[in-house]
Amino acid sequence: MKIKMAIPKGKLQVEIVNLLEEIGLTLQSNDRNYRPLCSDSTFEIKLLKSQNIPKLVELEQHDIGFAGLDWIAEQKADVKILKSLGFNPVEIVACIPDEWDYADLKKRKIIVATEYKTLSKKFLDEQGFDYKLIRSYGATEVFPPEDADMIIDNTSTGTTILANHLKIVDTVYTSNTQFFANQSCLDDPDKKAIIDDMLLLMNGVLNGRKRVLLEMNCKQNAMEKIVELLPAMRAPTVSQLYQSNDFAVRAAVKRNQVKALIPQLIKAGATDILEIPIRKAI
Repeated sequence: MKIKMAIPKGKLQVEIVNLLEEIGLTLQSNDRNYRPLCSDSTFEIKLLKSQNIPKLVELEQHDIGFAGLDWIAEQKADVKILKSLGFNPVEIVACIPDEWDYADLKKRKIIVATEYKTLSKKFLDEQGFDYKLIRSYGATEVFPPEDADMIIDNTSTGTTILANHLKIVDTVYTSNTQFFANQSCLDDPDKKAIIDDMLLLMNGVLNGRKRVLLEMNCKQNAMEKIVELLPAMRAPTVSQLYQSNDFAVRAAVKRNQVKALIPQLIKAGATDILEIPIRKAI
């Protein structure tokens, strides 16, 4: 039995390959190889353009895949989303030349350039535009003002939009990377068991990335105050030190809380504080 997995080639590839490696699936390939070998022979991997993956998974050419939510919606792909990974967050935005008035465009027929014809049509119809859509094939931002009145494109920072003397006038859609499957493979008990285990480990890695393990020692009279400060996943672990009246306290805390938390712990009486990365939190 094989699990066919489609991975987007390009910017997303690095993050997804790192995630797979952290759950125990190592890929071996080179820049020209679109079929990397996986350390677990159960998985058959193929690298594809992100835009192509949702429909191919729906058509059962692949069992599971990774792509942006925008491309799932754009293709109306009938797939089962298993996990929103949060990688590569982008917005699909409507942009016009920075000196133009947005309201004026609704008074005449306009040309709109985009790679997202499905999402764009829905947006433009809802907003009441009289328009003609043309599909761009990359470099959408160069169309205005000579070849299009508006573009609808994805952006993460807005830098490219500003550099081309455009302004964002509305948000059409928001997206990040999804892990998804076709329903047929989920109806297969053997394949579903493997995918469920994979998802369990992914959740563990993603939870672990958000947390660190704090370990510290303290006197008995400081323990209650220290425990109250620690926002553990359940409750801090407290144990007595060997041949000592002092205690060790351990808790998994959110990474973004550590900067403020450590000075408070020291003031409360904590000593010998260790901050330890967490590979998985399940």
